Amino acid sequence: MEILLPYVLVAVPIISLFFGIIQYGKIDDPVGIVVITFCGLVLFTLTLSFVFNIITAIYIRFKKKMNQNNVSSPNKTSFYVINARLPKHQDNQRYQLEIENGIIKTIQSQPSHQKYDRAVYDVEGDWISLGGVDLQINGALGLPFPDLEDHHLEQLFNISQFLWQQGVDGFLPTIVTTSPEKIARSLSTISQYIEQYQTKNFPYAKILGVHLEGPFLNPKKRGAHPENYLSSFTLDNLEALIGKYSKQVRVVTCAPEISCDNRIIAQLRSRYPNILISLGHSLATVTEAESAFCQGASLVTHAFNAMPSLHHREPGLLGAALVHRGVKCGVIADGEHISPIMLKLLLRMGEAEKRLFLVSDALAPLGLADGVYPWDNREIEIKQGTARLADGTLAGTTLPLLSGVSNLVNWGICEMGSAIALATESPREALGEPGLTVGQPANLLHWQWDDSAQKLRWKRIMPKAERA
Repeated sequence: MEILLPYVLVAVPIISLFFGIIQYGKIDDPVGIVVITFCGLVLFTLTLSFVFNIITAIYIRFKKKMNQNNVSSPNKTSFYVINARLPKHQDNQRYQLEIENGIIKTIQSQPSHQKYDRAVYDVEGDWISLGGVDLQINGALGLPFPDLEDHHLEQLFNISQFLWQQGVDGFLPTIVTTSPEKIARSLSTISQYIEQYQTKNFPYAKILGVHLEGPFLNPKKRGAHPENYLSSFTLDNLEALIGKYSKQVRVVTCAPEISCDNRIIAQLRSRYPNILISLGHSLATVTEAESAFCQGASLVTHAFNAMPSLHHREPGLLGAALVHRGVKCGVIADGEHISPIMLKLLLRMGEAEKRLFLVSDALAPLGLADGVYPWDNREIEIKQGTARLADGTLAGTTLPLLSGVSNLVNWGICEMGSAIALATESPREALGEPGLTVGQPANLLHWQWDDSAQKLRWKRIMPKAERA
C-alpha cells in the first residue's frame, strides 16, 4: 500500500488532464499536442518507476525472509569484532577480526584508532572463539548413534541443530561396541545423512566423520562395553567391519596389546591414512604403547579412564602418551570421570591445550531429564549428568561439551583462554582441521565471566552486530 499511494496521488490528476485534453481539446492544437506528449511521457516514466519499485520490494522481502531463516548464523553478514582476546594467543593482547560474508577475512592486533565502515561488535576484552568440536559423543535427544537406521535421518539433523545450540560446530558420532550389523547400519545412515543433509543452509553442527570406539578393546578394560561383541584386533576384522564406509571413519579406538601382530598400527595407518588411531580401553604397557605411538597412533581415548592409573614404576599407556610429543589425549571434565585435583595434575603434565582436548562422552539422554533410559539391552541411570549401569559402572555423561570448559574455570584449575582452547582449538588440531584463522567460517562464540554468578558463560555471536 505504501508503494502505491504516491503513484496514485501523482498519476490521477495527470491522467485526468490527459483524457480531458483528448476529449475536449483540439488534437491539432500545438499546445494540446505538447501537453498530451508531456503527460504521456510522465505516465510512461511513472509506469517504469512503479514496475521497478515493485520488483525491488519483492526482492527485499525475499532477502529478508532468507535472513530470517538463518537468524542464528552469521554466515551472511559482514562486521568487525573488536577488543577480543583469542585462545592460543597472548592473554594480555587484544585483537580485531574482520568478518566478510560470514568468513574471517583478517585477524590483527587491535588498532588504537580506526574508523569502521560496517557494523562493529565490541566484546570489551572478553574472549572470542570458534564453536566446540566434540570427538567423542555417543548420542543425544534419546537417540544412540549405534542404533541409527535409515528412518533416523531427520532425527539426526535435529541432533545436529541441538548441538549447534549447545555451542558445537562439529562432532564425531561415536559408535561403541555392538554387533557388526548395527555398526554397518549406523555407518550407512551417517553416510546418507552427510550426502543428503550437510548441504542445507541452516545453522547446525556438522558431522566430521565417525569415531569407532570398539570392538577392538581389552576385555579387562571394557568398562560399559558389552563383552559378547568384542573382537580380536586384526586388519581383516577392521576391513570387514567398516567395509565401503572407510572414508567416513576418522578415529578408531583400540587396545594394541590384544593384537598378535605387533605392526598392526603401522599397517592400519598405511591402508587407511585418513583414520586416526586412538589408544584406549587398554592394558598396554609403556613399551607396547610407545611402539603404537611410534607406528602412528596419535590419540588417547578418555585419559585415565579404562586404563591403568599412573604408577611410579609402571607408567603404562598414559605415561607413554604424556611424554610422546606427537600424542594428544581426550579428557572428560565432568568431575566424575576424573577428580578436579587429578585433572589439574593432568593439565600440567599434558601442557594443557597443547597436548589435551575436551570431549563430552555424552550418551543418548543428552538434552533429556535425569532418569532411567535404555542402553543396548541394558539400562543406564542418569543423575546430575552422570550415567551409570545398574552395577554402578560409569558409562558416560549427559553434559554438553562446553560444560567442561566452564567446570575447568569454575574449579579454578585452568586459565580461561586455555580452557576455551581445550574444547575449540585442540580438538580441531587433533583431527588436522583448521582452527580460528583467516578463511574459516565465522561461527564465533563470545565468552564472558559473570561476576554476579561467578560462572563462565558463552553465547553465539548473532548476525546483527551493534554499531559502535
